[in-house]
Amino acid sequence: MNWRWIRAYGLALVVFLVLDALWLGLVARGFYREQIGFLLADTPNWIAATAFYLLFIAGLVHFVTAPAARENKPGRAALNGAFFGLVTYATYDLTNLATVARWPLPVTLADLAWGAAVTAVTAYLTVRWSARKR
Repeated sequence: MNWRWIRAYGLALVVFLVLDALWLGLVARGFYREQIGFLLADTPNWIAATAFYLLFIAGLVHFVTAPAARENKPGRAALNGAFFGLVTYATYDLTNLATVARWPLPVTLADLAWGAAVTAVTAYLTVRWSARKR
């Protein structure tokens, strides 16, 4: 069992969840209600949300943080994390923009910026903190 990978996964999951909870719960809550309130469920589908977080962090660790951690390059993790976040969030948002009637462009732009930023910060901190614990 690769304990470094598991530790990086745990670190990344905690960092990402905290940052995303702040974003969704405090910073952008009103923005999403205003823009796509007509689409929002009364309560989240927690199974789908859990599946997203678990899979997204697995991809982040596999493709971004593990390679950067091997070279102890948190800056590279941040850059690659930003790109990974942009691409993954674009998959959702650009598909919605292309297929969902009245999907707002401001939501797509905000999500792309947030996906790049939160993933870059998560990747950077995961590699930095993983390196300190070796």
